[in-house]
Amino acid sequence: MTDKKPPKPEEVQKEFEDFVRQRFGGSVQIFSPNFEQNEAQEDVDDATASDDDPLQFNYTPREIKDYLDKYVIKQDEAKKALAIAVCDHYNHARSSLVSEDYDYAKQNVLILGPTGVGKTYLVKKVADLIGVPFVKADATRFSETGYVGANVDDVIRDLVAKADGDLDKARFGIVYLDEADKIASRAGQGTRDVNSRGVQFGLLRLMEDCDVDLKSGNDIHSQMQAFMEMQSGSKKSSKINTKHILFIVSGAFGGMNEIISKRLQESPIGFHRTEQTSSAEGSLLHEATTDDFLEFGFEAEFIGRLPVRVACDHLDANDLARILTQSKGSILRQYQDSFKAYGINLNVEDDGIEEIAAQAAVEKTGARSLMTVCERVLRHYKFELPSTDIESLTLTPSMIRKPQQELKLLLDSLQSQSFSDEVLILFSSFEQKFYDDTQIKLRLLNDFKQKLWARSENLDEISETLHRCFEGYEHGLKLIHQRRGIQEFSIPAEALEKPHDYLENLIVASYESKADS
Repeated sequence: MTDKKPPKPEEVQKEFEDFVRQRFGGSVQIFSPNFEQNEAQEDVDDATASDDDPLQFNYTPREIKDYLDKYVIKQDEAKKALAIAVCDHYNHARSSLVSEDYDYAKQNVLILGPTGVGKTYLVKKVADLIGVPFVKADATRFSETGYVGANVDDVIRDLVAKADGDLDKARFGIVYLDEADKIASRAGQGTRDVNSRGVQFGLLRLMEDCDVDLKSGNDIHSQMQAFMEMQSGSKKSSKINTKHILFIVSGAFGGMNEIISKRLQESPIGFHRTEQTSSAEGSLLHEATTDDFLEFGFEAEFIGRLPVRVACDHLDANDLARILTQSKGSILRQYQDSFKAYGINLNVEDDGIEEIAAQAAVEKTGARSLMTVCERVLRHYKFELPSTDIESLTLTPSMIRKPQQELKLLLDSLQSQSFSDEVLILFSSFEQKFYDDTQIKLRLLNDFKQKLWARSENLDEISETLHRCFEGYEHGLKLIHQRRGIQEFSIPAEALEKPHDYLENLIVASYESKADS
């Protein structure tokens, strides 16, 4: 008796399809399982069940902090706390995958601190380093029901979208909720914000261990996808579990300082601590306790699911200067790249760095203020200089303090380079001789030089015009110097047309200024 080989899976499938078409007609759609994919999935499942590291996570807290030090200045305590929490979370998650009996409590993180100190940047760089999906959302976008704002489950759907629909990746992702202080239901007028409490409890459910339906009932895309799956006979997994998703919550927590300060002053042993911590803005946030968060307006269950709490410090001018020079994410490098695209090398003197940082510190928006200052200073340079032949720009403190005035001088200087050496020497010699004779410095502006050069045929004619134009200027400028103390005068092109009228206007203006003062 000859042994008969069992039919291949694809042969069984073809036989089944032929039977269905004969029985129900050729228009019926038949779901064809992908046997190769199923076999591959079995291999993946076997690998997951093996002793291999399912997360491929092998970082230590110090390695993570060293990485963050390259991008974020200061905030050492926040870096340490975040690095430890991340390492513990993924090590515990890996152990729970290897052993079903392994259980752990998630170390979700709460970061406090003023705006612009690096809270978001810290979390984003951690996610980039370990290679997990990362989604950021403002807690203020959520409402309790989802009819007015977004439903809290939407943030998990966003995380899956960030993972390109890969549920295995998404279930180990990081959810970062900013502006969490805005959902505190503080008692303002004898009542509590019911919606804020509802949002807190909704997020509480996510931070624990729950299944989230990826198909929202109010989402037309989800409805269409469900209909198509029903037609095809296939049904993909539509839920994701949040057990291994790390939640990081942050906020500026304005008003928390007053709560902490009041508690410390009322405490018999806390009075001296208040004096120690009130010296630096934001330092009181390091003293925050669970009771402070409860008084601020958080539910006990919600704040209890955020066991890792750390505060970020305020950034002063020195910190902002270090961000410009030491951080790999420095905004200055971004501006250097944008100028480089036009063939211009941008540099900043050390004093210029300090000036930018000093102006940024006045803005009181942390590192974000560096972009505000750089944009304000460099806007005009970036507009004008790409149309010139300049190849290098070095910012000085005066250029940062008075960008438009200094830019005009720079453009004048660039235009004057079109003169021959003989013409430049002639102008310079005239300015120097006038100073030697009068101790008053004339600075002929570029438009004056250009206009005089355009109407003259040779060097002799330029020299004659200069002497004729400034005849009698010695007495008039000395008079202004005696009255106003001005010793240097910039001469524009309008002085070339009617030099005596221009001098008379200068003298009259000096008298008027004297009278006003």
